[in-house]
Amino acid sequence: MEALNVLVITFNCARQLLQPDIFARRLSKELPGSRPPDIILLSLQEVAPIAYSFLGGSYLVHYLERFHHAIHLAGKALGGAKYVQIITGNVGLTACMVFSLEEQKDNVQWVETGGVGVGLQEMGNKGAVGLRFGYAVPDSDTIELTFVAAHLAPMEEALQRRNEDWKSIVRGLVLTPATNKGSGTSTKRQPAGEESEQLLADDPASAGREPHGLYTPTSHLILAGDLNYRTSSTKPRGAACLLFPKSNPDGHDNDQLNSLLQNDQLSRELKAGRTCHGLDEAPIEFPPTYKYSKKAQMLAEKEESVTTWDWAKHRWPSWCDRILYRDLPAWIGLETPGMRIEVEKYMALPLMPTSDHRPVILSMRIPLKAIPAPEEENCEENVRTNPPFDIDPRWRDRRILARRKEIIVGVLAYLSLTWEGRSILLALIVGGFLGWYVVREILV
Repeated sequence: MEALNVLVITFNCARQLLQPDIFARRLSKELPGSRPPDIILLSLQEVAPIAYSFLGGSYLVHYLERFHHAIHLAGKALGGAKYVQIITGNVGLTACMVFSLEEQKDNVQWVETGGVGVGLQEMGNKGAVGLRFGYAVPDSDTIELTFVAAHLAPMEEALQRRNEDWKSIVRGLVLTPATNKGSGTSTKRQPAGEESEQLLADDPASAGREPHGLYTPTSHLILAGDLNYRTSSTKPRGAACLLFPKSNPDGHDNDQLNSLLQNDQLSRELKAGRTCHGLDEAPIEFPPTYKYSKKAQMLAEKEESVTTWDWAKHRWPSWCDRILYRDLPAWIGLETPGMRIEVEKYMALPLMPTSDHRPVILSMRIPLKAIPAPEEENCEENVRTNPPFDIDPRWRDRRILARRKEIIVGVLAYLSLTWEGRSILLALIVGGFLGWYVVREILV
């Protein structure tokens, strides 16, 4: 059966500007097969400093355009493939971007967006942004694909908080028809690598659709992000760093690595049904993605790959950066036996010089056939039709209130933490003083 080639990328940017040439070169080198992806989904965490992220809009352009350029360069390396940006959205420091091959851009029929903060006061220092779009298939119905970029609570001991964050995302992330007005999520179609320009009006194809949460019976679901699940519930102490896994250049099994993976919190919580309900993950065959030392980042700038794993000693090496997906429902097999999602590659890219996280990619093939609505007898005990948590009836009001707080914090951070803001603040102070002096002289 024909399939949609989808590439998913997650990367914690550490609030630094991306180096597009390095990122594109390492990405294109690892992509499987000769055919470029039809769709590229990017999940970005810590995408920019808090002032720019909370203010959003034009303040984020400089950071996101680095990724536009990286996709443009990667496409050129893959036989000259040209990609068009379909949509970009962010909630605070978490962003997601969707690209399509230029010749397939019109296959995207409608787009829905949503977001929720799970950080301090429900603001977006941690949180999730979701996108759902319809992809038209010739001689078939439209495929629905839901993509969620997420960033959960940090620290080894915060396991329960991460599970609570996931619950808050399921309850508060509601997807509604994409709009160009005041949502904090921009909708664009443009060639990757070119300057940002608004090219889509409000989408009439999705205007009549009711708001939905993450789980719907007929949509694929992909979750990617810095989920922050660790390999220990306590910080390393004393000589614990001697137990950290070491690279094995000969490629043989690394006992320390395997032992560490057995303590992975996410694998345990998934199996117990306490988080990321109903989602699957391909086998992990790559080293931990966090936390690399400053020395490792310096080496990453000079070398194409890092042959030694130099870990920060105050954090247990962990697979924080993950990509999960919802497999096809059982009822689709009744109509099309043998139909399945194929994972071609799940791996970590080499360390980037600007971050202590390694980017992670998932290359997958999704059958070009829409998921049909289930019969009533297939609805019971299925997370697609019975989500683990109900949608919060106050989700919209809570997000509006959190957004107001983000703007206040963003303005304060801009004025105190950025050189542009400090310049404005200094000009206001000097201007105010001069104005007071002139008025006083006139009165005297």
